[in-house]
Amino acid sequence: MAANSPVRTIALLSISQALGGSNGAIVVAIGGLAAATLAPDRSLATLPVTAMVIGLALTSGLASYLIHRLGRRNGFMLGAALSLPAGLIAATAIMMHSFVLFCAALFLVGVSNAFGNQYRFAAADSVPSDWKGKAISFVLLGGVFAGFVGPGLSGLTKDIIPGAPFAGSFLIMAALAVVTTTVLSQTRLAPNVIKVKGEEGRSIRQLLREPDVLIPIIAATTSYALMTLVMVAAPLAMVYVCGLASIEATTAIQWHVVAMYAPSFVTGWVIGKLGAHLTAGLGLAMIAAGAIVALTGTTVLHFDAALILLGAGWNFGFIGSTALLAASYSPQEAARVQGLNEQLVFGVMAVASISSGLLLQLVGWQTINIIAIPLAAAAILMLAWGDLRQRSKAAAA
Repeated sequence: MAANSPVRTIALLSISQALGGSNGAIVVAIGGLAAATLAPDRSLATLPVTAMVIGLALTSGLASYLIHRLGRRNGFMLGAALSLPAGLIAATAIMMHSFVLFCAALFLVGVSNAFGNQYRFAAADSVPSDWKGKAISFVLLGGVFAGFVGPGLSGLTKDIIPGAPFAGSFLIMAALAVVTTTVLSQTRLAPNVIKVKGEEGRSIRQLLREPDVLIPIIAATTSYALMTLVMVAAPLAMVYVCGLASIEATTAIQWHVVAMYAPSFVTGWVIGKLGAHLTAGLGLAMIAAGAIVALTGTTVLHFDAALILLGAGWNFGFIGSTALLAASYSPQEAARVQGLNEQLVFGVMAVASISSGLLLQLVGWQTINIIAIPLAAAAILMLAWGDLRQRSKAAAA
């Protein structure tokens, strides 16, 4: 296998996604449980996980800048390395019984994830144009393994430190940081700061006026925000609104996570056959279909089906939008476009995550799903217009 072959690049970034993405999976699996033993009030148990989301949202733009400033490999290694102190601080916080320190540690996990979430752009920019969709798809496929590796290891190690339940789980996070950084050190990625005299590319303002840039950003933001809004509310609705068992809610979320990443086996192929516009539109249509299923009933089967459609829809919508965006800018514009995209996508995602529980209390589960349908439809219409616009330009040329 050639040292800089597309397969090698994709494989190393996918492995890094599986290892580094385990951090978020660990936090989702046991962060709230660990926080419940530390928080002065059980109602604050979700605050540390929220701190991770806020850390991701606030630093996505900064992470993009540093990745482009330091070079992709160095930037990604820095981001992965941040999980080492994050894991150690979280374990220390549990042993010291410090809720505030635990929140700070999980905020740092979010900062680390802000770097890792940009592996997909590195993959797309480091392979030939006909590999871009496959590259993004297979890198995100690492999320399937992260969903098993993180919770599995955290469960096995949660009691290894006597009197400090879950501290061992965060020591595993620190160990995974070392392995991830080592894997990333072997990557050979395309340079991302290409200076051509007199060619600095378009400004942020100019880029935002360009439909080929703006439409995929809106589609990606809508896909991620709707997925988060419904996903966060679903287990609460199942247990506290519909009276279903907590194990049924956990199982539904597990199927949802599998549905988020498993389609990555074929998403790149679908993009190659249907095009990125139609693939992203299909994903948003699946999100709307999931909302419609949720509106037809509140049995376990309804929740399972709705969340599976939601997860698969996110996969097609987000990967299709990313593929569109990756083809919309020149190399010297990459830092600006990617930083803008990450800040908007994860900023809106954080708002959706934080507001989901509140909306469930104020307007209810059904209204949340009603809200999702017109938002998905609007994004689909924008994608359709963007596709027609590109086809017209191609025909005119």
